[in-house]
Amino acid sequence: MRNDTLEIIVNGKKITIPTVSVNTVIVGAGAAGLKCADALYQQGVRDVAIVVDKLGNGTSNNSGSDKQTYYKLGVFGDEPDSPMDFARTLYQGGMMHGDLAYIEGLGSAPAFFDLCRLGVPFPFNQYGGYVGYKTDHDPRQRGTSAGPKTSMFMFRTLLEEVRSRQTSIFDRHEAVKLLTDDNDGEKRVVGVLCIDKTRFYDDNYGLTAFCATNVVLATGGPGELYKISVWPHGQIGSHGLALEVGAVANNVTELQYGLASTKFRWNLSGTYQQVVPDYFSTAADGVSDKRYFLHDYFDDMPHMATNIFLKGYQWPFHAARLQHGGSSIVDIAVHNEIAAGRRVFMDFMNNPTPASGMAEFSIDELHDDARVYLEKSGALQETPYERLVHMNKPSIDLYAEHGIDLRDPLEVAVCAQHCNGGLRGDVWWQTSLPHLFAIGELNGSHGVRPGGSALNSSQVGAVRAAQYIAGRYHHAPLEAGQFNQRVGEQIAEFANECGRNLETKENAVPLAEIRPQIQERMSRAGAFVRELDTVKAALSEARELYRRIVENGIACPGRKELARAVEDRHLALTSIAFLEAIEYYIENDGGSRGGYMILDENGDRSVDSKRGNELRHRSENQDKRKEILEIGLEGDAKIANFAISPVPVRPLPDDDSWYETAWADWNEGRIFG
Repeated sequence: MRNDTLEIIVNGKKITIPTVSVNTVIVGAGAAGLKCADALYQQGVRDVAIVVDKLGNGTSNNSGSDKQTYYKLGVFGDEPDSPMDFARTLYQGGMMHGDLAYIEGLGSAPAFFDLCRLGVPFPFNQYGGYVGYKTDHDPRQRGTSAGPKTSMFMFRTLLEEVRSRQTSIFDRHEAVKLLTDDNDGEKRVVGVLCIDKTRFYDDNYGLTAFCATNVVLATGGPGELYKISVWPHGQIGSHGLALEVGAVANNVTELQYGLASTKFRWNLSGTYQQVVPDYFSTAADGVSDKRYFLHDYFDDMPHMATNIFLKGYQWPFHAARLQHGGSSIVDIAVHNEIAAGRRVFMDFMNNPTPASGMAEFSIDELHDDARVYLEKSGALQETPYERLVHMNKPSIDLYAEHGIDLRDPLEVAVCAQHCNGGLRGDVWWQTSLPHLFAIGELNGSHGVRPGGSALNSSQVGAVRAAQYIAGRYHHAPLEAGQFNQRVGEQIAEFANECGRNLETKENAVPLAEIRPQIQERMSRAGAFVRELDTVKAALSEARELYRRIVENGIACPGRKELARAVEDRHLALTSIAFLEAIEYYIENDGGSRGGYMILDENGDRSVDSKRGNELRHRSENQDKRKEILEIGLEGDAKIANFAISPVPVRPLPDDDSWYETAWADWNEGRIFG
């Protein structure tokens, strides 16, 4: 690691920017970023720095569910599994390249057992077998869990490992600009500019430049795009950061949505639903006009109660479960209540309340899959709360840690939960820009995926990026003089933007107005119920907001808000990209699939329930599974013109490798292409 300074002229005044030079800078310190630092160390790359806006504030350390799933290769008992079988499951959902699916299968067991070695408490039986269970879209028992805090355990054990190796962590450093060089005719990333939030009062606004051979983005999903979201507060992702310098994104139409609590943001999957709690809604005051709204959708108690149960392992909203009384009708019912201005609650102290003429709740009368599960689990207690105590007391304790007693009604909504799209990566998780890697949720490798596979992907992708860096990109970064010459103008331009945002300008966009607009718009047009005219209107609004930001700047109340202003500019650009992709998909015969439905008055499907047939929508266009939508800027980021290309999905590879030749290719470094 080398420390230097860089001098730039801002508004006629010379200011000094501290610079740090390393081989690799990792942006983000969640489970993916920390794993990459760990893997780089194991590969012999020690010249590494991690920058993070606030250590411990990310999704890995602050999200989960009843028993947060880690989806891995099956490794116990007599049920056969293989990396290619694993790959087929990932691949069959569509919008995922076959070679990436195969790589995630191959890397699954090594990544999982490394976490076990580090101390993540995945349970095993008396024989040492890591027993699995089925998760959504999973044909085998590949899921495992360390409880509600699986990713938290991953974060903390990996952080301990990284700290033990004395890898430099620059906390309170927010990445605000990727620094690029295209002097050789090909644009590549050569570093990243950060705001040190402990020095925002300095003349240089707290700017610190990191000169690096490689930049690894590990910043997670764009949770702050949505008003109704279960991502922890403050999750921006780095989509806008990368898009503005020309990185290509893909699959950004694909997100997951599911029932979650709103006061404390947490997914309500698994046993939270399998104990079969009651649901009710109220007026906006949260007290009056109590309604058991599921009565409107289900004819009898066994059907209604079983569908509540099914929201456990069919937890994400899925367009295929809207017909014939499927479980996603529960999501639609919740959505309809909230859209009408009401509030929705789950009640763990009461079994589902019967409608007039409906039989009382009885476990014995549940459909077989629900009844047998509860019987085998010994969960035959009188109330949902007692059943939850029996099956999963840590899920109760978790809420208690946040001051919430599950004996009280719990407010819920169908929330944006995970982004399956992101930046396009190759088989080493390198983006379309050389030396820029995207790992974890920021990488858009999955289309429709099995639950929990994102955790496996985060670990496998982190290792793959580290392997490529060690194999091909382990050389030193630019010398100080070269770095200053090639990025000085970029840094000066950004510093001038900071100065403009602090000026009092009549037409500047008030900072406090930007994010609420983006979030309302995305939850209205880009969530799990989508309609073309609404998307078009939202896209027009998004473009107008971004135009105003670019032309007039952002009115910041003070220096402390400069980083927030950059975040919101990036979110504004990201929202355009997402809405552009959604509009393109719908206009080109895209149908309802995975986590969303496409409303269309001429559609061939409807939501079928006791209320009749409503919400006419398109069925899935299966041909669209064979392509991935890629989106990238054309020209200047200030204009925000995006080009969209449907790219054929690469097939599953026919891997018939021979050991002797594979060994030779590995020794000679030919595996890196």
